[in-house]
Amino acid sequence: MQRLPVITAFGGFNPAGRSSSHRGYARLVLDRLSRKERIETLSDLAALMGLRTGTAASGPLGPDLERRVLQGTLVRELEERFYDYRNCHFHQAANLSDASGLTFEMSARQLPHPLPDGWQVETAGGGKVRVTTASLSVMLDSYREIPVASGGQLPTGFEPGEQYNSRFHPRGLQLAVLGASDAVQSMGVDWERVVAAAGPDNISVYASSAMSQLDPFGNGGLLQSRLRGSRVTSKQLALGLNSMPADFVNAYVLGNVGSTGAVAGACASYLYNLRAGVEDIRYGRARVAIIGAAEAPFVPEVVDGYSTMGALATIDNLRRLFPGALDLRRTSRPFGENCGFTLGEGTQWAILMDDSLALELGANIHGSVAGVFTNADGNKKSISAPGPGNYLTVAKALAQAEAIAGKESLQRRSFVQAHGSSTPQNRVTESAILDRLAATFGIDRWPVCAVKAYVGHTVAAASGDQLITALGIFQRGILPGIVTVDRLADDVHCKNLNISLAHVERDPSTLDLALLNSKGFGGNNATALVLSPHLTRSMIERRHGTRLVEAYRKSNDAVVEKAAAYDNRACRGELDTIYKFGEALVDEREIRLSTDAVTLPGFPTVKLPKSNPFEDMV
Repeated sequence: MQRLPVITAFGGFNPAGRSSSHRGYARLVLDRLSRKERIETLSDLAALMGLRTGTAASGPLGPDLERRVLQGTLVRELEERFYDYRNCHFHQAANLSDASGLTFEMSARQLPHPLPDGWQVETAGGGKVRVTTASLSVMLDSYREIPVASGGQLPTGFEPGEQYNSRFHPRGLQLAVLGASDAVQSMGVDWERVVAAAGPDNISVYASSAMSQLDPFGNGGLLQSRLRGSRVTSKQLALGLNSMPADFVNAYVLGNVGSTGAVAGACASYLYNLRAGVEDIRYGRARVAIIGAAEAPFVPEVVDGYSTMGALATIDNLRRLFPGALDLRRTSRPFGENCGFTLGEGTQWAILMDDSLALELGANIHGSVAGVFTNADGNKKSISAPGPGNYLTVAKALAQAEAIAGKESLQRRSFVQAHGSSTPQNRVTESAILDRLAATFGIDRWPVCAVKAYVGHTVAAASGDQLITALGIFQRGILPGIVTVDRLADDVHCKNLNISLAHVERDPSTLDLALLNSKGFGGNNATALVLSPHLTRSMIERRHGTRLVEAYRKSNDAVVEKAAAYDNRACRGELDTIYKFGEALVDEREIRLSTDAVTLPGFPTVKLPKSNPFEDMV
């Protein structure tokens, strides 16, 4: 009997805002919400963006304030808080020469060592020297336009580094701290209680970035410092590692001493980390798994690199799609006429528990993850091109869905969160996979959503965006349409699919299953099967009985109340970010050791393994 990985909390931030309590999801379907829900959603965003604070951060927004909130969220023109895409600084190499010799003065302290060949140096006084040479190689300050003008940016005015003491932290790690803190506080159960119930060695954390931290505080600064005439810092290399989202959360949010890891699979990284946590819980290696990813890719070099590959939607190519005025809010166009994906920044986190622990703690049940399947593409000509591995992952998820919930549930009460990257190649290959497998499993008009239309492609965190959106759909019943396109592209396969360009409303009770699909560069394919809250509760009741479930419902009341209290504070802009730098450090001299157990001060005792797992071989 395997344990069921139950989703007990989730949180994070992306261009739609805060993820906990389905706030970000509500921004996607804003036009289908009731007046009260719309006011709450816009008010929460206004507080997050610093437009309203304190006791005034509630109630309806005036027309101008509402316009600023709407224009400052989701995919939009790239803001200058990153760089000016029209006037981006770079260095132009040049060679200067003069037959009669070049002469110039410079500080003696700036002389290169050793001196270049042909340099003649004499003292000029005042700490300067006069140099004469026949030729000189120089790097000239220059500016150019990067042809990518839009991105899925965090809401305008919301800066993650302002929410805690983030000195010298790369933006991606700032996001990781905020996202994990949001998830932990939205759980409604004190973290110390979770550790006491699960045991410190029964907790796993899996999180990563795909691109690593590439701004000046991470690997970007590491690689650029000497070439820019400055020095490498002691932090840049360490903070640049793509395992740092997990490491930071372990050290500064959770104080975790359990299992940890960072699985990278390009655009599928979130699902790769989710797979590790799900398997830990299913096979009894952990009782709690915290899954996350964080990506902050808006640095000129990254955008330049993707653009040079032909992967991003550029201004010129978009103009060919928009005969009239260019609409930079519609650049991410899954399954429509498109010309490349739109980068996004964000972080997403989910807290999973085994079913027994979730009941014991009275934790909220937002759904469960039955399995995550990953397959490579085999032999390839182009490392970035799609391949056949995604047929395997989707087929496995469909087969498992049918085995768990039955054929009728799969055929009538399931939907897909597609990778939907907005490239011409993806719209053909992914739609073909989904269409063919829908036919194979007898699914007619299979609902297909693509959240990248709203938030762009957040790379490692992209499937986290899909998961959070799926949970919102289970809760509210509104499947977000692909509203950035007017019609599907002619080469999209959709005989058995319902790729809706408008929101579709369903009774949440008629939605049992969600498939999250991801296709990453290099052949990193992953598909996850997520079960709805009502299906999860039904399965838990069948395993544990109505008596235990009734007791759970009573204990859950306090959890719901505590989670709602955090949501109310966060809606006023009070995120209360958890950041425990240098707090509650373990004094290693107080660690108690024996051949049976290890006890760290402040933690329950950890028992050591005593059985031989290979006794039939010894």
